[in-house]
Amino acid sequence: MLGFVGQFQHSLDAKGRLILPAKFRAPFERGGHLSPNTEGCVALWTPGEFARQMDERLQQSRAGGAGERQQVRYWSANSSDVEFDKQGRFALPPAIRDYGQLAGEVLVVGALDHVELWNPATYAEKVDAAEEIFKQGSD
Repeated sequence: MLGFVGQFQHSLDAKGRLILPAKFRAPFERGGHLSPNTEGCVALWTPGEFARQMDERLQQSRAGGAGERQQVRYWSANSSDVEFDKQGRFALPPAIRDYGQLAGEVLVVGALDHVELWNPATYAEKVDAAEEIFKQGSD
């Protein structure tokens, strides 16, 4: 378990690059992988976790019907490798920026086994709204 926790706000630069918080960088020394994620955010995976995701998606594709295969196709076609420079910056391809509606400010959020990149307005709508549910606890 990697244990990515916390949230940070950073800005995309003019070249579409984002800086990864120093706290998250060590597991990405060999690079990482971006993919579309549920609820409209973008996932940043370590190489090992991305390999696990690919295995799960392959199983989903083989066991499922046409809908599952289409989801796997979309996910794999829109995933990409990323490299980090010495300042911890990485480029987000235009298609992945479009998917996540990422421009200007970006929330970089730890999600335990991966990092999520959120448009702040989308995050407020989808995640902040869950605060009341969280306070109520599970049944």
